[in-house]
Amino acid sequence: MVLADLGRRINNAVSEATKSSVVDESVVDTLLKEISNALMEADVDIKLVIQMRKKLKSKIDDTPNVNKKKLIQKAVFDELCELVDVKDAKVFKPKKKQCNVIMFVGLQGAGKTTTCTKVAVYYQRRGYKVGMVCADTFRAGAFDQLKQNATKARIPFYGSYTESDPVKVASEGVEKFKREKFEIIIVDTSGRHRQEEELFKEMIEIGDAVKPNQTIMVLDASIGQAAEAQARAFKESSNFGAIIMTKMDGHAKGGGAISAVAASKTPIIFIGTGEHIHDLESFTAKQFISKLLGIGDIQGLMDHVKSLNLDQGDTIKNFQEGKFTLKDLQTQMNNILKMGPLSKIAQMLPGGIGDMMNQVGEEETSKRFKRMVYIMDSMTKQELESDGSPFIDQPSRIIRVARGSGTSVTEVEAVLLQRNMFASMARTTKSMAQGGGMPGMPNMPGMPSMNSPQMRKAMQQMQSNPAMMENIQKMMGGMGGMGGMGGMPNQQDMMSMMQDPKIKAMAEQMKKQFGLS
Repeated sequence: MVLADLGRRINNAVSEATKSSVVDESVVDTLLKEISNALMEADVDIKLVIQMRKKLKSKIDDTPNVNKKKLIQKAVFDELCELVDVKDAKVFKPKKKQCNVIMFVGLQGAGKTTTCTKVAVYYQRRGYKVGMVCADTFRAGAFDQLKQNATKARIPFYGSYTESDPVKVASEGVEKFKREKFEIIIVDTSGRHRQEEELFKEMIEIGDAVKPNQTIMVLDASIGQAAEAQARAFKESSNFGAIIMTKMDGHAKGGGAISAVAASKTPIIFIGTGEHIHDLESFTAKQFISKLLGIGDIQGLMDHVKSLNLDQGDTIKNFQEGKFTLKDLQTQMNNILKMGPLSKIAQMLPGGIGDMMNQVGEEETSKRFKRMVYIMDSMTKQELESDGSPFIDQPSRIIRVARGSGTSVTEVEAVLLQRNMFASMARTTKSMAQGGGMPGMPNMPGMPSMNSPQMRKAMQQMQSNPAMMENIQKMMGGMGGMGGMGGMPNQQDMMSMMQDPKIKAMAEQMKKQFGLS
């Protein structure tokens, strides 16, 4: 995925800047140049890039030298969020027990009909009574496609094989569903291969007839810089209130989508991440940028599990309180294996698991996830309900679990490290809710600095035992570190995970007692 490459390039640039002994003007200029080049190569409009570069430089220059390293990562994160976020935008929220008409517009080939079905399923799962209307009388097979999708999703639909007037079909379908007290009525309109005057005239007529509560533009992420012009043209005619980006799972650069958001000043509400009817994710700027930079999106993962009605036990409650036990990790791993394609879920997990997915493939990743579950299945109730302390107090437990699960000591250690990463995200998420720093990024408020005494000490411990670290990385897929900051050297990445004194103590004790070298 090209967006993942963009994330890695930005991480590399930030990492190089923060590793410099002194953050002077040349370091800042190199950082800004690399980030700017990465964004432009991803098809972000040059005007937006120049604007972001100026704001970043101003923020960094106005900060005392002693704080610049801390500021750089947060400033980059905040500015990237601002690129895809529309401030003060009014987001439509459908109301229960009322009729909410949603009209979809866009060019042919953007995935409009499939997206209509995805949104219908999204609201159906949340308890709404949903119906779909096919007002696309231009494209041959449009009604057949909507009928097939709706039947598969068990959603009522309306259309006509004989009526050629899209306005009449739309009006009749909406009136039918209104009489039957449907709460969400989705109207799929015609598209064209290019922006034609006839298309815009038709959209206006359908809009006047059905009076939608919300108009959504479906935008293909793969069309690059043409997305901006397309968004402007549709905005002038249909005045859409939201954007859904499609084909974000492929090789789309995605920068055009960012430019379209800025041009139309319209928020993205969903992104399509695959061909299946469940491949739709709610969009928030912070979660999107977190995944882009490999930080993960644990809240999004739990929301997705919740939408599938999977058992989560006390995981959500614990996470919101800043806790995360081995039992919580076991619950989430079991749920992940039930949630369909791992390629989608892996991007939500911290620690570069998405990178592992890209390197070793879905089948191998699934096997490794299952081995992690086998490890936790071999733990006692006391161990599962803990934060890993029993394994520090009695390292022999690690040997017992490894033997009982048919795995290795290193794999058990990796599971404990993974729990530590989730727990760290839980703590920082709670801190953010209380006005603290940004999750998952070192050198942020609430997080130890990479240059702090405890981090330097931890680094020295791991450097004295490189084989242990290499084995853990091999078990997790050979990615360049698991801390989500793709540009850092592997040892630094591993140490950003091992901030917890308990984990550092465990590593030291394992080295002494079991001769891991």
